[in-house]
Amino acid sequence: MLGLQKRYVLALTFVAAYGVVRVTGQQTTAAGPYTAAQATAGRAVYQASCASCHNADLSGLNAPALAGLQFIGSWGERTTADLVAFMQGAMPPDNPGNLGEAAYLNVAAFILDTNGARAGNQPLTAATRVAIRTVATGQVRAAAQAGGRGGQAGRAGAAAGRGGQPPAPRGLLVPGEVKNYTNITDAMLRNPDPSDWIMIRHDYHANNYSTLNQITTGNVKELQLQWVWAMNEGTNQPAPVVHNGTLFMNNAGNIVQALDARTGDLIWENRVGETTAGNSQRGLAIYDDKVYVTTGEAHIFALDARTGKNVWDTMIGDRKNGNYSTSSGPIVIKGRVVQGLGGGLCSQYREEKCFISAYDAKDGKLVWKFHTIAKEGEPGGDTWGKLPSLFRAGGETWITGSYDPDLNLTYWGTAQSKPWMRASRLSGNGETLYANSTVALDVDTGKLAWYYDHAPGETLDLDEVFERVLVDDNGQKLVFSAGKAGVLWKLDRRTGKYLGHKETVFQNIYDSYDPVTGAPHYRNDIIENQIGEWVQSCPTSEGGHNWHAMSYHPGTNQVIIPVAQSCQEMNAQKIEQVEGGGSGGGAARRFYESPGSNGNVGKFAAYDVRTLKENWKIEQRAPFMTAVLSTAGGIAFVGDMNRIFRAVDVKTGKELWQTRLSTSVQGFPFTFSVGGRQYIGVSTGLGGGSPRMVPGILAPDVHYPSYGNALYVFALPERK
Repeated sequence: MLGLQKRYVLALTFVAAYGVVRVTGQQTTAAGPYTAAQATAGRAVYQASCASCHNADLSGLNAPALAGLQFIGSWGERTTADLVAFMQGAMPPDNPGNLGEAAYLNVAAFILDTNGARAGNQPLTAATRVAIRTVATGQVRAAAQAGGRGGQAGRAGAAAGRGGQPPAPRGLLVPGEVKNYTNITDAMLRNPDPSDWIMIRHDYHANNYSTLNQITTGNVKELQLQWVWAMNEGTNQPAPVVHNGTLFMNNAGNIVQALDARTGDLIWENRVGETTAGNSQRGLAIYDDKVYVTTGEAHIFALDARTGKNVWDTMIGDRKNGNYSTSSGPIVIKGRVVQGLGGGLCSQYREEKCFISAYDAKDGKLVWKFHTIAKEGEPGGDTWGKLPSLFRAGGETWITGSYDPDLNLTYWGTAQSKPWMRASRLSGNGETLYANSTVALDVDTGKLAWYYDHAPGETLDLDEVFERVLVDDNGQKLVFSAGKAGVLWKLDRRTGKYLGHKETVFQNIYDSYDPVTGAPHYRNDIIENQIGEWVQSCPTSEGGHNWHAMSYHPGTNQVIIPVAQSCQEMNAQKIEQVEGGGSGGGAARRFYESPGSNGNVGKFAAYDVRTLKENWKIEQRAPFMTAVLSTAGGIAFVGDMNRIFRAVDVKTGKELWQTRLSTSVQGFPFTFSVGGRQYIGVSTGLGGGSPRMVPGILAPDVHYPSYGNALYVFALPERK
């Protein structure tokens, strides 16, 4: 076994893009659930079978990093059993499971050990269920880079922090002042200045569209790089905002920065919170004289927008039995900071369920909560069968919602119920409300106005949590969404009435849709699937659609959306029903190409709002890894895992311009204007769960460096 030379691609970034952990140089952890002998044996297996793709030091080469913040950010909230089961079910891609159980257990022990865990006296088994964040810090042992275990010297280096350095200081490290900041009002949020990019996805309708038109289909080929800002290591999916020439952004490691948007000069920097946890925070919000940012440990910080100084800090949720986490970033509506939740506690068997909540923007005091999992005796509570309330879990809201000021409703997508598969969670064939739904909430009270369940009783990790795009067309108020099943949904946003759907990628999980309600029906073998049985399905947890947000382009009346093409097999595992237990997954998986895709994982397509007809599409080997930005100049911008950032004609999909950046292009592109000059911004990044992991298995020939997080800003040449 140790002589195996097969390509062993451990793409362990998983689905929990929203999972984050506490990581500091001073952290102490309990002894790990493995022995030193297992870690030593695992190192030998790893070097023989894995290092050619993931590097000898686990830093990543032709596949994701398996050590450090990128690994911990994706796997910290998962358990050791999840890690072992994933490797057995998916690795190596051409022959999953062929290394034998002992080898997978030993490699898992080696990965934990390299990430700062301490060996214990009990051997790791497939049944061991220990949260990875409780034993591993993500501080890479120097010994791993040398190919050995390192003994006391390696452990001392890990205790001092990565590379033997002390932990970085926190707080307002770079003081400064934004000279030209003007306070943001409710009216400005409802009707943003065209020169600004004032919130995640541009506006309350989440259109990812700008009326700026200086850059056009005719001159976009002249775009030139204006400045670059290097960003911290870690999972990177930022959604910067720009107001009056100042750019505010999240940087991995809970770093908030204000930059001069024209030059890229740093104005101030605040490292919020006590730790670097939270390296996949997406959006932030600005309102009045403050910047609002969340951390991975589910705190909301309000900072003075001019100086970066802390104003208030609110902790989300009850922490008596553990920590919540989040990655979405907030939205400010009518003076309230509205925020979702994600992470391990949402999938844990506990009394308090996951929720969306609102806080007073002035002082951070809680205004309301809406719980996304219905308990016994509550509306929707009967959709979980006979399952007691304690064992109902999931319903995360790890993507920021949208808002209709006229209807006073905010729209959020919810994630799947947990564990993933019906056979594991024992919930019967009911809807498991309000998982996999669009929920429309009254902004003043948090009360549910209506819901629509897109995937009743979802059972394949195909959640519907992503952006809700609000479109006004032909007298109708519409809301569009798409989840991992790849189905584009069209609803009336006043009532939630079903108006239509379109399959954007090949899918074989649903065999029919109700013609009146649109409710999909699963294949019978999926419904009847039992513990230990493999079941095939297309697409995968990569998507269909994932967090890479679509754009509505009013000039062509179409939504432009990045999707992905892949298939999987899943095998449900038994999850013990005990308080404090549960699982964010609970299934082994293995992946294969989608029929008819010709190996093209990535797809980028435009759909007519009225007819849902596919107007054009682009298919390619590399997946698209950014949101879509469209403009009045007739252009759509998007980036991919192959490091390419491109502009296409919104009418035809024809490529007009492209550039190659440092690593995979990932995040939320945006545009703004300063001094009458239009700029285009985009980030490069790493990490991010299944959208990166699955293509790493199916398209291993798409290479990108395992470093290179940065923000890039482009503009046309200045005319003299």
